[in-house]
Amino acid sequence: MNTTYHISYDKLWKLLIDKHMMKKDLQKASSLSSNVITKMGKGESVTLETLAKICIALHCGLSDIVEIQLKEV
Repeated sequence: MNTTYHISYDKLWKLLIDKHMMKKDLQKASSLSSNVITKMGKGESVTLETLAKICIALHCGLSDIVEIQLKEV
């Protein structure tokens, strides 16, 4: 049996809602390009540096914004 994974940014999107922020606000606060935000919206991988910028901008930890979901295939 193989294990695959899916990266979920659902926690990030919920955190933005709690902070009354939009993706555009996150982009500005973390100095990220719109392409990176789009990738995350599609559930694609981004660099650890990108995630660190988001954590710094939102004053949170990695586990507050991203989750790795494992799936047995």
